[in-house]
Amino acid sequence: MKFGIIIFPGTWSERDCYYALSDILNQKVDYIWHKETRLSEYDCIILPGGFSYGDYLRPGAIARFSPVMASLEHFASRGKLVIGICNGFQILCESGLLPGILLRNDHLEYRCQSTYIKAENTSTVFTSQCQNGQVLKIPISHYEGRYYADDATLAELESDKRVIFRYSTPTGEITESANPNGSLRNIAGIMNKKGNVLGMMPHPERACEPLLASSDGNIIWESIIANI
Repeated sequence: MKFGIIIFPGTWSERDCYYALSDILNQKVDYIWHKETRLSEYDCIILPGGFSYGDYLRPGAIARFSPVMASLEHFASRGKLVIGICNGFQILCESGLLPGILLRNDHLEYRCQSTYIKAENTSTVFTSQCQNGQVLKIPISHYEGRYYADDATLAELESDKRVIFRYSTPTGEITESANPNGSLRNIAGIMNKKGNVLGMMPHPERACEPLLASSDGNIIWESIIANI
């Protein structure tokens, strides 16, 4: 299969994604500049972390209008896979490919730390290699990662089992103290109705080998590879 990593002005996590997929998992990967519009050769598109356009206005609010985004919407409408990580999650929400929004962390601090996330639905293309209720150790790195949506949207996400990951304790308990940013219902990652677009704040590409204190992020990439 073939991955494509979109780069916007201000993106800075593209090399981490490339390393995890190419060097660790031996996959074909290309960088895609945000002005490109041809995505048909790819099986999965990644929107990596960073500060696209300096996060002016709101994170992802300007990147949402880049030329590649219209092609990405078409790509997703065909059922192909998209994963947005951190700033990529913010861009997906701003573009309407995912519901809700990412607000400033409730403690108003930038946090770069290890977190634990519990796999809440393992019947997806992004989590099929997870065990039921498995807890993954994956770091965060953000200032605006507090997931917010109205009550109706939250209820729909829950009833459709589209909340894929929640912040948890190492043993899988969903507690307030395990929530690093104040996200509603400890939400760390969600997917769209079709189940082919995932947005998550933690960085799986930074948990790809023991040297980084965890290789749990590979489970997400391996799930994608297995399903393609």
